[in-house]
Amino acid sequence: MSAFVWIAALSLVSWLWLLLFQGFFWRTDVRLPPAPEDLADWPDVCVVVPARDEAAVLPLSLPSLLAQDYPGRAEVFLVDDGSTDGTGDLARALAERCGGLPLTVSSPGEPPAGWTGKLWAVRHGVALARAREPEFLLLTDADIAHARGSLRRLVASARAGDYDLVSQMARLRVESLWERLVVPAFVYFFAQLYPFRRIARRGARTAAAAGGCVLLRTEAAERARIPDAVRQAVIDDVAVARAVKRSGGHIWLGLAEHVDSVRPYPRLHDLWRMVSRSAYAQLRHSPLLLAGTVLGLALVYLVPPLALVAGLAAGSVPVALPGGLAWAVMTATYAPMVRYYREPLWAAFLLPFTASLYLLMTVDSAVQHYRGRGAAWKGRTYARPEAVPEAAQEAVPDET
Repeated sequence: MSAFVWIAALSLVSWLWLLLFQGFFWRTDVRLPPAPEDLADWPDVCVVVPARDEAAVLPLSLPSLLAQDYPGRAEVFLVDDGSTDGTGDLARALAERCGGLPLTVSSPGEPPAGWTGKLWAVRHGVALARAREPEFLLLTDADIAHARGSLRRLVASARAGDYDLVSQMARLRVESLWERLVVPAFVYFFAQLYPFRRIARRGARTAAAAGGCVLLRTEAAERARIPDAVRQAVIDDVAVARAVKRSGGHIWLGLAEHVDSVRPYPRLHDLWRMVSRSAYAQLRHSPLLLAGTVLGLALVYLVPPLALVAGLAAGSVPVALPGGLAWAVMTATYAPMVRYYREPLWAAFLLPFTASLYLLMTVDSAVQHYRGRGAAWKGRTYARPEAVPEAAQEAVPDET
């Protein structure tokens, strides 16, 4: 039992460190910075929406963008990235039926080698938008629904805080059993990796954004060479934030109140694919980081309940006590996120089980990588960055 005592004690120490020294990641009160309701002049904004086979969610999301109550000039560019389900035609029909902001639907054609995910579509949309010379670009996904005043609040906050990038993590759907179990933990783990309070701090190295809702100053995008500089990124939102911050930009990320994802993940398989698609990329495809992550997840999330149960079964207080305390701290830090998603507080006790699923998803992500499947997005598979010849990576045609 002596070894288990030390392991349980180390787990408790880890949780005390996370509680006090990891940027208070567990707090959910980082919301859009306060800003004046009216500006002397409202800048022009172009909204870029990359869309690939999104006919199922567009009727729930696109009308919310077209209906934005924005005092300045705003325009929406939806980039139909090779859809086979009539996404582009549906978008045009919705615009004709709903009215509101002007909508342009275009297609970029197949991406050249070296571009991953939706970034080629983003590049096409940004090129079209820049012809309007907007002060801001709103990069938002096709499954994101915005409240009527969302764009107004984003722009006002960016102006008030002198931010080059303002991003909100959309509230994901939590309706199915698996969504309610997995989704709050997904946001909780993200905040643990990228504490929101550190992101907005000038001089801090932490940088991240949530790809569903990114308001980006056009000047900052040009300075950071977005999206060309991050064309190989699988986790494109974090890569964009890093590029902006490294180029001297001031960025902000927080939880959303009026921005929601309408994409359903009804089965565990759907959520598994969402996580495993990018988990190993987050670890920079490093076997050492993978091993460290697996051990870290086990120590931090699995040891506490195991130590408590094993200690009680063996009548060992030195094992049960630190295990129970660590589980209590874990549950207390998870409770605010559970409450943010309007789930019952008892669900916070299930975090060790959910963490074990994430551990398996991360391992599966590495397995898929070494099977040579590369990154996948919307049915399109990409070669691993190291497998793309450098000449091909640079062969990016100019937009016309």
